[in-house]
Amino acid sequence: MEENKELSLEDYIKSLDEITKKLDDKTISLEESVSLYTKGLEYAKKCYDILNKNEELVVSKMTEMGLQDFKEEWD
Repeated sequence: MEENKELSLEDYIKSLDEITKKLDDKTISLEESVSLYTKGLEYAKKCYDILNKNEELVVSKMTEMGLQDFKEEWD
């Protein structure tokens, strides 16, 4: 997977699934496990950022249409 290319949410989720499967393999080294875990955290953060950005876009569009900002109800 290219490091500098922004992936889609689906691609990050697929990569997280692959990382999880690799981490389930009891024969991998500690160093590889830590590396995979770190990469998994990075991808999880990317997923969170994508979801958060899209939530803000939806809330913004709803507000522009005159609807109440429902995000305030969840804070």
